[in-house]
Parts: sequence; structure tokens; C-alpha cells
Amino acid sequence: MATRTQRLMIRGAHLVWRITRGMTLGVRAAVIDAQDRVCLIRHTYMEGWHLPGGGVETGETALDALVRECREEAEIEVDPGAARLHGVYFNTAVSRRDHVVLYVVRRFTVRAAKAADREIVEAGFFPLTALPADTSPATRARLAEITDGLPPATRW
Repeated sequence: MATRTQRLMIRGAHLVWRITRGMTLGVRAAVIDAQDRVCLIRHTYMEGWHLPGGGVETGETALDALVRECREEAEIEVDPGAARLHGVYFNTAVSRRDHVVLYVVRRFTVRAAKAADREIVEAGFFPLTALPADTSPATRARLAEITDGLPPATRW
């Protein structure tokens, strides 16, 4: 559960980004293994299970950010040539200027079990048909798009 201090820090970071950046861009990865299990993570600063991902840094491509975030958040080494772009979404839950690029990754290596750190409480693989009860609504919607072959929505 996110503490009041953590929530305030996140709001502060978004305020800084609003002033210093015209638009923010993030990436998420639907990392799905051969047994149709998806990698989900739980953050220290927000509720529920989510797809791994994060912000695209200055000078970094979305694909570079995807590879970095999967490594940092879930100890997953992504084959960048196998990451398939699924969609680009407007994410009004964060701000009115945030966009998320979602990739589907089916070729990867798990480097090690993810140890809890200051950002990630836990990471694990879950059957697409049996997601944890507190999986975020946006994560559920994106996974339904992927598994049901639906076109991507416009909003996260």
C-alpha cells in the first residue's frame, strides 16, 4: 500500500514533469510466456498488479525504455527484435499529457527471481485466465485486447 509520503512524491514528480515537459511518454510490456502466463508487478507506491514499464527518458527510444524497465522491474531480458507494438494510449489517469506505448513480448529470458526493492514489492507470472483479484482495470483491459484479438483502445 502506498504511503501518504509516496503519493505526495508521485504527485510532486508529475507536477515537475508538467512544467518541464510538454508531454510524458511511458512504456508497458505484456510479457507472455509459452504457458500463456503474463508477468505482473506490484509497486510500493500504488495499489494492485500492473504490467511492467515506466517512463521513456530523454534520448531513449520507447523500445530501449521497454528493455530497461523489464530488466529493472522484473529481471526480464527482452529480445528487442521480438517486441511487437500493440498500441499507443492516452493515459488521463496520470495527467492530461501522458501517453503509454504497449508492447507484447513473447521472446525473453528471466534472469533471476525479482527481489523486492524500493519500487517493486513483487513480480510474478500469472495465467491469463486467472489474474490476481487486484489486477488493475487498465491491465485487465489491455490483456483482453491482446488475448481476444481486439483493436487497441485509445485510452489507457
